[in-house]
Amino acid sequence: MPTDLRSPLPPSATAARPGAAPPVGPMLPSAHVPDLTQWRERVLSSILLAVLVLGIVIALPSAVFAVIDGLWPVPIIDAVALGWITFIWRHPSLPYQLRTWSVLLLMYGVGTWFLMMVGPVGMAYLMALPVLAALLLGLRPGVLCLAACAATLFGIGALSGQPLPGFDSPTTRWWAIVTGNVAFVALMLTVSCSVLLRGLENSFAALGTNEARWKHALESAGDGVWDWSVSTGATLLSARFAEMYGYRMDELATRIEQVDHLVHPDDLSQVLHARREHLEQRTATYSNEHRMRCKDGSWKWVLTRGMVIERDAAGQPARMIGTHTDITERKRNEALVWQQANFDALTGLPNRRMLRDRLEQDILMSQRDGNPLALLFIDLDHFKEVNDTLGHDQGDRLLVEAARRIRACVRGADTVARMGGDEFTVVLAGLEHEGRVEQVARDILAAVAEAFPLGDERAFVSASIGITMYPEDATQIEDLLKHADQALYVAKDAGRNRYSRYTPALQEAALLRLRLANDLRGALANGQLHVLYQPIVHLATGQVRKAEALLRWTHPARGNVSPATFIPIAESTGQIGEIGEWVFLQAVEQVRRWREQLHPDFQISVNKSPVQFREAGHDRTAWHDRMKALGLPGDCIAVEITEGLLLDAGHGVAGQLDALRRAGVAISLDDFGIGYSSLSYLQKFDIDVLKIDQSFVRGLSATSKDMALCKAIIAMAHALGMKVVAEGVETEAQRQLLTAAGCDYGQGYLFARPMPAEAFETWRLNAAGVSAG
Repeated sequence: MPTDLRSPLPPSATAARPGAAPPVGPMLPSAHVPDLTQWRERVLSSILLAVLVLGIVIALPSAVFAVIDGLWPVPIIDAVALGWITFIWRHPSLPYQLRTWSVLLLMYGVGTWFLMMVGPVGMAYLMALPVLAALLLGLRPGVLCLAACAATLFGIGALSGQPLPGFDSPTTRWWAIVTGNVAFVALMLTVSCSVLLRGLENSFAALGTNEARWKHALESAGDGVWDWSVSTGATLLSARFAEMYGYRMDELATRIEQVDHLVHPDDLSQVLHARREHLEQRTATYSNEHRMRCKDGSWKWVLTRGMVIERDAAGQPARMIGTHTDITERKRNEALVWQQANFDALTGLPNRRMLRDRLEQDILMSQRDGNPLALLFIDLDHFKEVNDTLGHDQGDRLLVEAARRIRACVRGADTVARMGGDEFTVVLAGLEHEGRVEQVARDILAAVAEAFPLGDERAFVSASIGITMYPEDATQIEDLLKHADQALYVAKDAGRNRYSRYTPALQEAALLRLRLANDLRGALANGQLHVLYQPIVHLATGQVRKAEALLRWTHPARGNVSPATFIPIAESTGQIGEIGEWVFLQAVEQVRRWREQLHPDFQISVNKSPVQFREAGHDRTAWHDRMKALGLPGDCIAVEITEGLLLDAGHGVAGQLDALRRAGVAISLDDFGIGYSSLSYLQKFDIDVLKIDQSFVRGLSATSKDMALCKAIIAMAHALGMKVVAEGVETEAQRQLLTAAGCDYGQGYLFARPMPAEAFETWRLNAAGVSAG
């Protein structure tokens, strides 16, 4: 019988709930439950056939002997009897009662004639008659025939004076004794046969009742029942079966081939295989899940279970019965769970888990075909700003559109996955030449760089891409993922909106970062970190009332490690919070002493990492409380921030900046001009100082573009009420040009290198051209 099913649940067919009332409609017919009447009809047909065969065999020699002995009526009677039997046998459509009684009467007539004409041999016919009557019609007809045969035997024997074997001159009394004995034996056989048939009939009835009960129980549980005659192919289906698929009972198929036609083409082979395995006794039960077509054309998943319950004399399966259970909802839930486990809910792209599966398959294909594959890590630059300024809903819309654009840059056979957040991964398999990898990377950069329309707003982001190759760069999935991430890190560090290819040098750099990250964890506790101070000089007067606190790390084995190397490591590992707080405490203690020793308005600038601003649970008033505890005003400290912080500033960052400003802390914007400078955030946030990056100061000359840019920055800052500090001042000419342009402060090697606090105090008192007051 069919088994599985797959597809949408048709509205016309819903599964019955356990415990619900049985479906309205007829139960599955108990066509295979034995019926006593049918059994008797088969017995009658068998008897008639046996009488014909044996009668012909016996009648021929009997007729010869009868003719020899001058008994012509014998062959005539035999011919008439066999002719009538033949007629009855060849017309099974005649009423059963008519056929049976005619045979019994024929046997009675033949027995009576033989008793009259031949003698006691006719008793055999008369004694068998009631037994056959009981067998074919029941006890009462059997007893009636017994009485008739006994009366006939006694009457003919007593009146005719027929001799009896062993009796020379039989009397009426002896015929009565013979008749009684014959009747007694016939009665025992008749009653025994009747009792046996009554028990058989009761068993048949009980069997039919039990079958009806368990079929009813199955249907009450919501299952459709099927009953298949393996030998004939005929199939009976229950009312619930019809209801499951939206059919009426008179529309149901009646043969197994018609039912199989409803099975989904993709599932039919497994249905036939599972059925064959059970019919050939390779499986104890038949069980399968597949799709079935409903009347409305939809597909429904079902679980079919069944087993062979009857076999013929040769041991071949004769009857199989089972059920269909609607599992469409379960399949839907399984598909939903699988979808959620393997695909990103927002973009519909494969997730990390599915990416690994796809990557494993692509690597196997690469090993087989010999073509390399490429793994690309993609990270959207400045995506956080979209989330913070336009909201997460708009950010989600951007991610969906970005996924579509990336998908459009690759072939259908390539994999695009979302790793989480604004990170995507592309697998380019079956590469015939590596030039395609860079072309795809350029296409992705161009696609992502285009404006993203988000309702009434437009957003702009870029992408950074890290690329690694299999098997050139690595042969293991973990190594490929790691190398792609290292290449992405390089692309971001190089300015973003670009792609970077993995090289062994990147691995060495990654190992170095790992070792430094481990060593950095104990650097603070082991006294390896210290703070240096670089003076900030007022260009017009030469006064020094400001300094910048700069963190340094003296590694016990590597010596001095550049802040450009270890600060990003501290940010990525989360150590920057603890280190930044320690630097602040050092600066606060130092400015307190210098306000007492050098000048009451002395100010120290402290760099604060964007990571510190975004740390969960950060107390925005902690610095102000510390200064207040030392009796210091807020303006003793200036906090230096980068343009990147303002570019990605959310409500939390803006709140911290506002709290610092209310506490009197000055806000200084470091490295102005080299990032994503925007006049909008200069208006949005209260900035006290702009620091011109040293890259503009280094190339200063009276007619250079750098000079023009510096003048423009200074003029703009002053117009907005800000002071300007020029970084990287190394020559007197640079100092003079900046002073002439109206720059407020200078910082650089021309004045002094970063130095310990004691050296700073000595330098300030003794440096030529620097006013002591």
